[in-house]
Amino acid sequence: MKKLFILILAGMMAAPSFAQFGASRSRYNHDNTESYYGVRMGLTIASMSSDMAELDTDSRTGWTFGGVYGLQLANSTPVWLEAGLSYAEKGGESKVNSPTIEKITYRMSYLELPVVVKYGFDIIDDLYIDPFIGGYMALGIGGKTKTYTRNVDDRTSESTYNYCNRFDAGLRVGCGVEYQMLYAELGFNFGITNIGKSDFDAVRNRNLFINVGVNF
Repeated sequence: MKKLFILILAGMMAAPSFAQFGASRSRYNHDNTESYYGVRMGLTIASMSSDMAELDTDSRTGWTFGGVYGLQLANSTPVWLEAGLSYAEKGGESKVNSPTIEKITYRMSYLELPVVVKYGFDIIDDLYIDPFIGGYMALGIGGKTKTYTRNVDDRTSESTYNYCNRFDAGLRVGCGVEYQMLYAELGFNFGITNIGKSDFDAVRNRNLFINVGVNF
């Protein structure tokens, strides 16, 4: 992950050298539809929400990174369909009021497929505001649940998927800002799939994400 972070950071630092290309590229074209590729990296602030308030968790911070492809839907309007594939860390943390247990942390790693529709508002030259709405599907590829007891020798770690299903899906909303090739976004994923294995006390993922990246 450190190598990937350095690679993406290097690409973002090199982006100004492509400014002439970025400035000459129209955000949308009246004659031909446009498309772009992008890389993204950022943070997730995740928690889990349940039908039972006592099962709700506090938030935990994780990493997210991946790539996207965007296609202009009509050559006369700045409406874009964007799909991507990313790695995203989710989960939560529960403080336990117990004489023996301090807290329980839930860490889940997903391969996530987001699909959104964007509309590009031209603010000034080369600066665009891009609100978006859509959804996502995700597949759990790793995860640990750790129970922190006051006795260090009794602390345990096991797979989160002993308690949770691997499949997740939900809604995705947010807004991006684009200047030439540089891009940043803030958004929220609302999980609508019950990731818990109990049919009575549904558990759903929630996470805020903050990404930066480059569009080509």
